[in-house]
Amino acid sequence: MPGMGGRMSTVIKAKISRLLDRAEDPGETLDYSYQKQLESLQNVKKGIADVVTAKKRLQMQSKKLEDSVVKLDTQARQALSAGNEDLARVALERKNVAQTELQSLDQQVTELEAQQEKLTESEQKLRTKIESFRTKKEVMKAQYSAAEAQVRISEAATGVGEQMADVGLAMQRAADKTEQMRARADAVAELEAAGTFDDLTTLGGPGQDDIDRQLAQLSSSTQVDDELAKMKAELGPGSGAGESKQIEEGQGS
Repeated sequence: MPGMGGRMSTVIKAKISRLLDRAEDPGETLDYSYQKQLESLQNVKKGIADVVTAKKRLQMQSKKLEDSVVKLDTQARQALSAGNEDLARVALERKNVAQTELQSLDQQVTELEAQQEKLTESEQKLRTKIESFRTKKEVMKAQYSAAEAQVRISEAATGVGEQMADVGLAMQRAADKTEQMRARADAVAELEAAGTFDDLTTLGGPGQDDIDRQLAQLSSSTQVDDELAKMKAELGPGSGAGESKQIEEGQGS
């Protein structure tokens, strides 16, 4: 679809920008900028050192040429005094060449001195700028740290931080479970008061009501009477009294 690629690109860039904003530490960014400025200052100092080195080299060559000019001038005079005009001419020609080179070297030395002066001035300005940035950097870092601490304290006090939000959810879950357990305990107490949880081992077993239990007791009593009558019939007349008397004597002894 037309425009879909551009829209996706915008969304991706926005998400990346958000991630970078969350990951960026202003203190680290300021320290990195300060370090890069120090590197620039070192490069300027190195440039000044290179210019001074080149100037010194040219000055050394200039000194040699000056010595050569003096020497050639002396040799030309000596040759001329000795009547050797050709040799004096050669010495003077070399002297002129040396003087020409000397003038060129002097000009180069002058240009290097001007360049050195500009670099030195730039180095001083950059140094002042870096020192000012360093002071501002430390102030901004201190302000950011203070603001960050204030945010953490405020979040902790108001409970809007991520950790406090988790704590709030945990407390809410605990309160919900407590209410649920209270409701369950009240329900159990109410059912127990209503007799719903009578002892399941009572006669009649589980699932019986009062009528069922009474009928079961009546059936049990009838069974006992029948069994007693059967025993009397087996023992014969008068056995019941004698047996009762024996039981009583046994209990009295």
